[in-house]
Amino acid sequence: MSQVVTGGAGYIGGHLVDKLLDLGKEVISIDDLSFGNYINPKSRFFRTDLRVTFPKVEECDTVFHLAANPDVRTSMENIEDHFERDVKVSLNALEMARVSDCKFFIFFSSSTVYGEAPVPTSEDVETRPISNYGLFKLMGEQMVKFYSDNYGLKAVSLRLANITGGRVSHGVVIDFIKKLLRNPNELEILGNGKQRKSYLYVEDLIDAILLLQNKSIDKYNFYNVGNEDWITVEEIAQIVEDKMNLRPVHRYLDSGDGRGWKGDVRFMLLDISKIKALGWKPKLSSKEVVLRATEDALRLLNYAKS
Repeated sequence: MSQVVTGGAGYIGGHLVDKLLDLGKEVISIDDLSFGNYINPKSRFFRTDLRVTFPKVEECDTVFHLAANPDVRTSMENIEDHFERDVKVSLNALEMARVSDCKFFIFFSSSTVYGEAPVPTSEDVETRPISNYGLFKLMGEQMVKFYSDNYGLKAVSLRLANITGGRVSHGVVIDFIKKLLRNPNELEILGNGKQRKSYLYVEDLIDAILLLQNKSIDKYNFYNVGNEDWITVEEIAQIVEDKMNLRPVHRYLDSGDGRGWKGDVRFMLLDISKIKALGWKPKLSSKEVVLRATEDALRLLNYAKS
């Protein structure tokens, strides 16, 4: 039975493809290479623009749907592109699962569906996204539930905290490193630095995904997947600076109310008791995640302290 990973050349998708192959699974990776170019040669790779078309998959077991535009900030500007890549692509991924008689569909949603909610935020909290990214992820969840209700597709949605580490190519850690490589004397920080969010290491996420694939028994359900603590942007900057042995001056770009950009959720901490009840919990704290992610990124860049 085939395991299908849309967005399989991307960050999380690439890690998931690797893990599934390590477990001896037959893996089909689908990607148009817009936001990643990682191709594991042991997988069957289809370069496909899911906005336009999708393959029919023989003997399909699970579709892991990750294909999307991952940039929350640009969703407030490039609205049509995000709609196509986040909503239209999700519809076509569901259609692929339906016509291929796939047994299970795992949708990768986001904590941004909640907007600025009370923390820690449980799955029972009303969803009120403040970015198009969060809005389109919520629309994806609704489509997944609709297909589950009307076409008998077993499905689950994962509302993710910030995922980092490994081959991560975007996010605050990478942003800070790139800025400091360009100018080691000054660090531009989006927002006021007091934003506080939860971070999960990518390997912990992969463990959660596999657990839900094996233990989720409901026709449709959704789970928060994140950490049990959080960390400020200033603390992240300090970790990166320590690892690079730099002491830059901080310059803040505040788009209003301490936000880094329009649609930025300033405070995010998920209640993960629902998935913990199934037997999963993160191995690393948010601070340990950021530290490990910084080390991973600097190692890939072959960065040596001066």
